Amino acid sequence: MKFEVEAISFFVIQTDDGEGQSGKRCKHYQTLDGDDYAESELSSFLGGEFSKIAKRAAERNPKAEQVPTKIGRFAVEPGYDLDSNPNYNLFARLRVAETMDLYTEHAEALAQAYMDTGAIRGGALFVVRAKHSKLFDEPFIFVLKCDFEQKIARITDERSLLNKVEMAINAKNMKSIMYPHMPEEGILEPWELKIHQSSHARYFEDFLKYVEYEKSMPEMMNEQVLGFVHEYIEQVYEDNPEAREKEMEETELWACAEQRELQEKWSQEQVLEASSIMIEQKPDIEMKLKLGHMSVKALLADFGDMLHIAKLGERYVVLIEGEGLMFDKGILPVELLQPEPLEHIVDKIRRKSEEE
Repeated sequence: MKFEVEAISFFVIQTDDGEGQSGKRCKHYQTLDGDDYAESELSSFLGGEFSKIAKRAAERNPKAEQVPTKIGRFAVEPGYDLDSNPNYNLFARLRVAETMDLYTEHAEALAQAYMDTGAIRGGALFVVRAKHSKLFDEPFIFVLKCDFEQKIARITDERSLLNKVEMAINAKNMKSIMYPHMPEEGILEPWELKIHQSSHARYFEDFLKYVEYEKSMPEMMNEQVLGFVHEYIEQVYEDNPEAREKEMEETELWACAEQRELQEKWSQEQVLEASSIMIEQKPDIEMKLKLGHMSVKALLADFGDMLHIAKLGERYVVLIEGEGLMFDKGILPVELLQPEPLEHIVDKIRRKSEEE
């Protein structure tokens, strides 16, 4: 996947902290057209970064709440067009700029908007317009940010710029924006862009204030389960407002906890009914639980089919069934076991529970 650079603006961001004073500055160093870029050191430094960014996978509903690569969508008020979004306009103007002066002006506007983010760090910022001529007539805009290495964070002047930057930054942890989003080769989404940043950081999310991101799968599942629970509470405590309010408060506390104990409130049938709605929407929903020091990882669809949760006296029992039992890594004696009948194991657990 080869991109041809049409224009690139290069900015250096410097942040100073000392004697109680803090400041940040953004300086435009150069804007190069495609020919000058091809002959410059920047072409070898950036190398295959554009292709790497384009191929980087991202999900609209990621499996975790904090992921490094996200798909954002420009937000507009109902009835308004895409050009009513200020963030979209930053990219749109760069795509159609007819002269290098105009391109530089729009790139500086984008760089200054980026400077308003809270957790900004010193480094190099590149605003790039590039085409994939085999697939599209329209260009892409790439925004690339490289942080300075702490030990060499000093730039002297324009003449020694490229030497200094080559030593001071690297592409290993490069943050990036690609607009428009290309979900697959030959398809563009003009309402969407793709960002890549450290999973714990929000550099670009702070910068792109008018871009929205879909909820992660854990967030969506949490909301759906809480919806089921609230509906259940409303029905059970319909005639008892005080008990209903108390139950709602307890539910919120339970939902906010990082680790949650079994609540023992719903029947097997109720759990299976609620689970089936979620599984229908996303068959591969994962379920993880801990029993003492032991961990179990399965699919929600396995519950009630190949994974069962029971109680024997005061002890919880998790039963997992399947046609094959496999081991990996180091060989252990348990791999030579002739399994006992299930009834014998249940009797052992019952006796243990009675003794306790």
